Amino acid sequence: MTTPDAPIRRVAIVGGGIVGWSAAAALRRRVPGLAVAIVATPPAADALADRMTHTLPSTIGFHDDLGLREEDAVLRAGGGWRLGTLFDDWAGDLPSYVHTYGPCGQPFGTASFHHHWVRAARAGTAAPFDAHAPAAALARAGRMPVPSAAIFAGTQPALVLDVARYRAMLEAFARHLGVEVIDGAIATVRLRAADGFVERLSLADGRTVEADLFVDASGPSAVVRGAIDGEREDWSRWFRCDRLMTAEGAAEPLSPLDRVTALPVGWRWRSAAAGRTLHGLCYAGDLLSDDEACRELAVAGGTAASAAISFRQGTRRAPWARNCVAIGDAATVIEPLDFTNLHLAQSAIDRIVSMLPGRSCHPLEVADYNRQAQAEVERVRDFVLCHYATARRAGPFWQPPDGLPDGLSRTLALFAERGRLPFFEEETFARDDWLAVLLGQGVLPRRVDPLIDTTAAGDSDRAMAAYRAAIVQAVLQCPKMDDYHNLQRERLIQ
Repeated sequence: MTTPDAPIRRVAIVGGGIVGWSAAAALRRRVPGLAVAIVATPPAADALADRMTHTLPSTIGFHDDLGLREEDAVLRAGGGWRLGTLFDDWAGDLPSYVHTYGPCGQPFGTASFHHHWVRAARAGTAAPFDAHAPAAALARAGRMPVPSAAIFAGTQPALVLDVARYRAMLEAFARHLGVEVIDGAIATVRLRAADGFVERLSLADGRTVEADLFVDASGPSAVVRGAIDGEREDWSRWFRCDRLMTAEGAAEPLSPLDRVTALPVGWRWRSAAAGRTLHGLCYAGDLLSDDEACRELAVAGGTAASAAISFRQGTRRAPWARNCVAIGDAATVIEPLDFTNLHLAQSAIDRIVSMLPGRSCHPLEVADYNRQAQAEVERVRDFVLCHYATARRAGPFWQPPDGLPDGLSRTLALFAERGRLPFFEEETFARDDWLAVLLGQGVLPRRVDPLIDTTAAGDSDRAMAAYRAAIVQAVLQCPKMDDYHNLQRERLIQ
């Protein structure tokens, strides 16, 4: 006889997009003996995690955990690499700045590098902060790092995906691992009267799907998790964007640097990918019509624009309820300003694997999963919102909200005082990521940290200049993005 808290033996995943197939492959690969089925419903048009082409560096780590080789997950799937994003027109008259994934500056003396930079900035002698970030210098030059160069050791590339081919790659991999594939649409979700657990899914053709655990990757509609309750925290009081339109344009020389430009009613991105240029526009629907959005993309070079997607930003504070856990847009919807959508989904999958409970889904274990998930989501939200809270732009769209979330308020207040950043559990973005945005958008602390008093200002300036010169010399030894991509493809066919 099976006890209620026996190990979970069968998981059913709902959703046939990138998120669903990622979950299917990970659970089948990383949990020995687990039977995994996926109801491969087509990805929802408004499921951003299933649709966005850009990732954070964490996706490469997710591939590594699955045993997916880079040539399969990137090159054969039509993808490429990116090092970061250039933010243009976000900070008034200040120059554009680059946010990349890696360290900025070299520690010296008794304090963190950025304190030395802040002192120089207040004295008017500082070079741009991102001039001290090796990955930013590479990205601006359109080059990729040489692995043997120590100065680029902390550089973390992210990915640009061909969504259709990437999804097909994940599907083929999941099938290879033995994932059971069920084609069909969900008609009803039956809950057990005794405890509210999901008992079975009924498909439109009359078939049923049973499992110990259900993973809802169906997009914002959350067809399974939403049957348990509709509780959701709305973020519209902080975020004005609620529409998204994408387009493609003629191919340009490959670049590891995306460009995100602030507009009066939102923001626009542009990214050179293999064989095409990717364009997107995220905007407030009450300030810009879809026709106007289409024309805006056309002016930027985007043709054949997709239909506009409507979305409502927010999160489920309890993505896991009973024996159902929501991931991707079924759990959290957030605009793709920092391309965090797939990261949050894959992070949730990793958390499911590491915290998989018994069949009874004990409330304490479920509560701890939700606590960690919520901590991560809130800091991602705060990081994205930080761009708006510190932007220097006029107009209705850019008016600051009445109040900020507590975590972001504390972060901004602490940093504004002496350039220090608080510690948060489950932080997605590192300290240098926060510094890139805050200092790039002109947020200077009121006081210089006294820890740098042991280093004379002149010594700091000379050390920073030497580091910038070392970066420039190292960048010249690195291949252009097109050459790098071609070299990787040549290795693939050898």
